[in-house]
Amino acid sequence: MDLNLIPQIKHTNSGNFFLLAGPCAIEGEEMAMRIAEHLVKVTDKLQIPFIFKGSFKKANRSRIDSFTGIGDEKALKILRKVSETFKVPTVTDIHEAQDAAMAAVYVDVLQIPAFLVRQTDLVIAAAKTGKVVNLKKGQFMSPGAMKHSVQKVLDCGNSQVTITDRGTMFGYQDMIVDFRGIPEMQQFAPTILDVTHSLQQPNQESGVTGGKPALIETIARAGIAVGVDGIFIETHFDPANAKSDGANMLHLDHFEKLMTNLVALRKVVNTFKK
Repeated sequence: MDLNLIPQIKHTNSGNFFLLAGPCAIEGEEMAMRIAEHLVKVTDKLQIPFIFKGSFKKANRSRIDSFTGIGDEKALKILRKVSETFKVPTVTDIHEAQDAAMAAVYVDVLQIPAFLVRQTDLVIAAAKTGKVVNLKKGQFMSPGAMKHSVQKVLDCGNSQVTITDRGTMFGYQDMIVDFRGIPEMQQFAPTILDVTHSLQQPNQESGVTGGKPALIETIARAGIAVGVDGIFIETHFDPANAKSDGANMLHLDHFEKLMTNLVALRKVVNTFKK
C-alpha cells in the first residue's frame, strides 16, 4: 500500500498509523493553537504522522441557529497559521465546488463530507486542485461503492486520494462500523477510520446530534486491530461547550493515553504481518 501521498501520510519506521485530529470546527485562533500544540507534542513523542483537522465552516447543520463558522477566510487563515507554526499539514472539509480552490490556498488536504461524496462536481473540483483528497464514505453507501468516488479523483489525474469510514446508518438515530469494509476499501485507497463520527447519534429530536464518546477507545482499538491505515479523531479541551459535535468528541485530556494505547496495539498487530 503506497501511503506516500504527502510526507505525513505514510508509515513510520515503526509501522505506525497516521492521524487526522483536531476540533470539529475552528472556533477561534486561541482554541485552535491550544489544541494543535497539545496534539503535536503527543504525536511527536509517539512518532505518529499527524495532520491537523478543523472545519473552516459547517454547512451540514440540523437547525438554522446552529454554529456554522467564524468566517471562511478568517478560519482558513487560522489553519494556515497552525501549519506554519507547528510545521504540520492541515485538512478541512469543503461543501461546494467553489470552496475547493479557495481552501486549497490554505490547507494540504481537502475533505469531502460523507453526505456529499457522490457529488461529482465537488469531487472533481477538489481533485483538480492537486491537493490530497480525503473522501468520507457516505453513511448510506457500501464500502465497495467507494471505488467509484476514488475513480473520479484518479480520472482527474490526481492519485493523492484516501477514504475515511465514518460508520453506516443503523436505523434512524445511530451509526455502526462494519469492520469488514476496511480491507475492502483498502483495495481502492489508503483507508482511515473516523472514530468519533462513527459514534454519533444523529437526528435527535432536539436537533443537536448526540454521541457515545465512552466507546471511542473501543472503536479505535478495533480499527487498529483490522489494520486500518489511519485514524481520525475530533478532540477539544471543553467538549461540553464546543460549538459543534461536542457530544461525540474526545476530551483533550484523554488524547495521550488513547494514542499510547493505540501505538502499543499497532506494534502487536504488526507482529502478525511478519
